[in-house]
Amino acid sequence: MKYLSILLFCLSSIACKHKPKVKETKVGSFIEEQPNTIILGDQINTRILPPKNYKLMESKTDSYGHYLQTLPLKPEGSKIKYYDGRIKSYFSDYAAVIDLPIGNKDLHQCADAVMRLRADYLWYTRQYDKIHFNFTNGMRVDYSNWMQGQRIKVNGNNTSWYQDKAPSNTSQDYWQYLEQIWMYAGTLSLSKELVSRNLKDVQIGDLFIQGGSPGHAVIIVNQAIHNETGETLVLIAQSYMPAQETHVLTNPNDPKLSPWYSLKDMDQIRTPEWTFGAKDLKYFEN
Repeated sequence: MKYLSILLFCLSSIACKHKPKVKETKVGSFIEEQPNTIILGDQINTRILPPKNYKLMESKTDSYGHYLQTLPLKPEGSKIKYYDGRIKSYFSDYAAVIDLPIGNKDLHQCADAVMRLRADYLWYTRQYDKIHFNFTNGMRVDYSNWMQGQRIKVNGNNTSWYQDKAPSNTSQDYWQYLEQIWMYAGTLSLSKELVSRNLKDVQIGDLFIQGGSPGHAVIIVNQAIHNETGETLVLIAQSYMPAQETHVLTNPNDPKLSPWYSLKDMDQIRTPEWTFGAKDLKYFEN
């Protein structure tokens, strides 16, 4: 119970710190040696700036895109941690670690991380009726049911709702919902829920996803536009296996552009741990 209390305290603290609104940020000096000018900042859009002649995409302050652009980051040089506190020591292809709690179970993996970011935004903005994901067996699990005190009975591949407690919507209720989703949903179920998007129409919050066992999913957390040509660059973040902190990836294809990715005329998008096709781009419809 001690560790659960600490976890829930951390979750509620993050919820207070990172809501979809403008926040002041302490910005350090430029590091001119790096071509993409990574600066000292405590969130994505102030630490990782785009290359010369590109500008960051502007998003409405209450939008999902802005929420992702302003995700809090751990201090410069932080290591990626697994759910059990171990360091992902063999992996160096990341630009920053997102500062969000992931729990102490092996659940917060690739699809789980992107579902969590979407759900977090909707929960913080009180759009509870839009929080829903499908289990791998096809059952739709709405958070609005969970708020009413309903819980899910699992019997093999059969699942059903039952009334378990009085209505409640605390940070503890929400975290328990997430862990239930992470346990019984994944890339296979999530890929079926999403809507395909053409690469030229990419937006912040879109996913590259391949459903399967294993499959993988990554999320676009920022976007930059060339001042003259309109060419789009994106930043990509992921979690992975075992469950680990979400992190912004570097670009193994173009070190001079890294950590930004160009999607122009790309048939394949090769990230450090997975390769996606152009047709793997999808988005949350609601």
